[in-house]
Amino acid sequence: MALDMIAADFGIRQLHARFADAVWRQDAESFAACWSSAGTWKIAGLDMQGREAIQTGCGQLLGRCTRIHLVIGQPILIEEGACVRGRLGVTEFAWMPDGTQFITFGQYHDRYVEEAGAWRFAERFWSFKYRGPIDLSAPLVPTPDYGAFPGAPGPDEETYVRKA
Repeated sequence: MALDMIAADFGIRQLHARFADAVWRQDAESFAACWSSAGTWKIAGLDMQGREAIQTGCGQLLGRCTRIHLVIGQPILIEEGACVRGRLGVTEFAWMPDGTQFITFGQYHDRYVEEAGAWRFAERFWSFKYRGPIDLSAPLVPTPDYGAFPGAPGPDEETYVRKA
């Protein structure tokens, strides 16, 4: 049975909104609820599997910052069997406990599934292109270019960690 892509698009945009809201509020429980029960999150060299691991990892990552504001781009979506695959740009503004701020630009490569009446992340892979001062004075990060959508990282590919 084909997915109703209009309903999927709406549900996935709501998922992104819940994700950004949970990050802003530093709510690891609501953040983890954005994932399917067996979801995976690959970010900054980490590979978390399952909601419990994602909730713990989220708490650790968010705990490094005083506050994080996400600006979510428009997702590009394609039906893939019973799920949807997508890619979207994200801009992150972060305030650190010492008063410094930084900005990050990157893309999420996602797979979404409908579970318990809501769209959730089945897989998220973070590919960042810049992390540094808000004046953009740091160099770009030499991460792979996956080409036009639906180009994406392979299933065993690891995410990159910014070197100081």
